[in-house]
Amino acid sequence: MNNILLSNEIVIYLFVQIILIILLFIAFYFSVSIIKNWDYEKTSTKQYKLEKTSYLVILIISFTLIVKIFLFPYFAYSLDNLSNIVPGAMCAAGIVGANEFGQINLSLKILILFFIGIWLIINSLDLKAKTYPYTKKKYLFYSFIFALCIIETSLDFLFLNGIPTKEPVMCCSTIFGVNSVGSKIPFDLSISLLLIIFYLLYLLIVFINIQKQALLNLVINFLFLYIAYYAVTYFFSTYVYQLPTHQCPFCMLQKEYSFIGYFIWSTLFLGTFFGVASYVLKVFISKDLSYTYKYSLLFNTIFVVICTFYVLRYYLINGVFL
Repeated sequence: MNNILLSNEIVIYLFVQIILIILLFIAFYFSVSIIKNWDYEKTSTKQYKLEKTSYLVILIISFTLIVKIFLFPYFAYSLDNLSNIVPGAMCAAGIVGANEFGQINLSLKILILFFIGIWLIINSLDLKAKTYPYTKKKYLFYSFIFALCIIETSLDFLFLNGIPTKEPVMCCSTIFGVNSVGSKIPFDLSISLLLIIFYLLYLLIVFINIQKQALLNLVINFLFLYIAYYAVTYFFSTYVYQLPTHQCPFCMLQKEYSFIGYFIWSTLFLGTFFGVASYVLKVFISKDLSYTYKYSLLFNTIFVVICTFYVLRYYLINGVFL
């Protein structure tokens, strides 16, 4: 067995992940019956039993999905700790790139987080309504999330078991650094132009959220997420590390940088999530929730403020930009 699977953090992570999959399977088993037979208009004994079962299933699903939200940063923390035993790795960047499953696994986990958030919102709206109008939809949606979680768990084992402990992997300076091979920023954008687009997209998000334009909010938030990733990796991160040659989206998760990476990436994710959710919920359940626009604006603003703060702080202390 690969030594990676025996490390303390990974053992804990996989143990919790397996327990959650078991709970999710139990919930899925009962969900199938609810999807087939649910009819709130009926007053039969069968419908009454389904309603009682649904309460229990909702409790299991809600608990499990919320735990999975908190399990994701622990997964990132575990990968970062693996850099101590994997040769060549300085942070989670080298671990994620250690084999062909790493990036796919990480991307799928982020996608699942997005779907979990959507499900929790729909479930909350369904429970508040007297007739439970979204019950079938939320269980069908849950079934989709469950299928993704099965794939995710399989990828976890393939990825973690495939991380080498004897052969060196690429470090973040090789992957993202100034001497890395190939064009790092899409469309060969200069840093100046990248930053202009970054702040213009943010201002556009402010305007769109005030106007509550759901479809535009979806499109612009995806664009902002894409540009923001490169802006943080190749510009703002250098001010976090205070080194012009240190460009990495993962090292800022470490203790040496006060774990600021967790705040930076979580606020970007939440800002994008609520921006996208405003449109998805409008289409999926015909609900236009005003708070999604407020939270999208709030978290995107916090994200931009944090990134800008590091640049201004460095300039105020040193009198120059990197």
